[in-house]
Amino acid sequence: MDAAPPQVPTRAEAFRYWWKLGWISFGGPAGQIAIMHRELVDEKRWISEARFLHALNYCMVLPGPEAQQLATYIGWLMHRTLGGVIAGALFVLPSLFVLIALSWIYMAYGQVAAVAGALYGVKPAVTAIVLHAAWRIGSRALRSPPLWAIAAAAFIAIYAFAVPFPAIVLAAGLLGAIGGKFAPKQFAGSGAHASTTAAHPPAVIDDDTPTPAHARFRASRLALVVCISLLLWGATLGALALLDSESTLLQMGWFFTKAALLTFGGAYAVLPYVVQGAVENHGWLTAPQMIDGLALGETTPGPLIMVVAFVGFVGGWTKEIFGPSNLFLAGAAAATVATWFTFLPSFLFILAGGPLVESTHGQLKFTAPLTGITAAVVGVIVNLAVFFAVHVLWPAGLSQRFDYLSALIGIAAAVALFRFKVGVIPVILACAAAGLVLTLAGAR
Repeated sequence: MDAAPPQVPTRAEAFRYWWKLGWISFGGPAGQIAIMHRELVDEKRWISEARFLHALNYCMVLPGPEAQQLATYIGWLMHRTLGGVIAGALFVLPSLFVLIALSWIYMAYGQVAAVAGALYGVKPAVTAIVLHAAWRIGSRALRSPPLWAIAAAAFIAIYAFAVPFPAIVLAAGLLGAIGGKFAPKQFAGSGAHASTTAAHPPAVIDDDTPTPAHARFRASRLALVVCISLLLWGATLGALALLDSESTLLQMGWFFTKAALLTFGGAYAVLPYVVQGAVENHGWLTAPQMIDGLALGETTPGPLIMVVAFVGFVGGWTKEIFGPSNLFLAGAAAATVATWFTFLPSFLFILAGGPLVESTHGQLKFTAPLTGITAAVVGVIVNLAVFFAVHVLWPAGLSQRFDYLSALIGIAAAVALFRFKVGVIPVILACAAAGLVLTLAGAR
């Protein structure tokens, strides 16, 4: 064991690390958290295992992207508010730049035969990926008959009756609270993120490191953080309203604020809500475009919820919010608006709630209401898989031809994911290659 304590990183060193992390954070939240754990706990020793997991447990309870929130938390703990803001922003900005560029290529050149062929193979792969996500979350979350019942009820509610996603979340949370009171064993959390007491080398923020002065709870600081966050939110929304009270950008600001507050259980959980609003209600993009956007989000660094940047870009481009001659500017502005309103609440949750969490270093557990919400999330993700499958396998409608080639690609992707545990990015690339070959060969 290396007994020498590590050097406290300077702000410049920390900022360089967060910038690099933003470019290499592939693999979804699990992969991103694994990267941070390996580098921050094992290699750099900026934070101990117990403190890392303590912060992670808090982020897991919050709505929003837990990996980005974890980076914000650690940056704040080491270098105060500026450190947290920089860490969280640099986790997102590279992904925003990449997605704006890819979205422009998609909208400008998406009808080129090669691009269209690759996307033909990607769509069934995304359907398999969403189904695999439902299975992965469900295998951990559905640990009792009542939770299975909540998941089934959530699927029926959103699929058969088009119940809004927020209503499903509220109902599931209420059922979880009632179940936790009368049948606590049926609604117990999984405890997936247990801390460890094994011996370890010293860290900059160690198990017994006192909470720094800036991280101690003060009611005045809590009020200040909340007021500044609400002021930023209100000022931005007001500026968009001044442009046009019925503008697409204003609608996006309000819509993605609501989406940010509903992201329990990861990005896949809120995608049905995004589909309901962006595709069916506002018409910012079509269902096939939404599937393509999810594929782009899966293959770029950063949180998967960054798919909202694609939704915003396509919506701004489609609605021609700055006129037909400024389509790229319209898309980039809308992508930025979607990203800003999606991630602003995450900074509020960390900067406002962090001192409360630091007031105790005990284990944080999922509450019974959150367990109920997580169960409902499984049902709505299955609904998302069905929604995608219908549009992929019957592209012209259920009464028209069944696309057996898409079905074969989707089955192959599912086998790769479920049976052989192949990563998401290799599956998407392989299916894109298959779609390209079929297109060039004239098989479709």
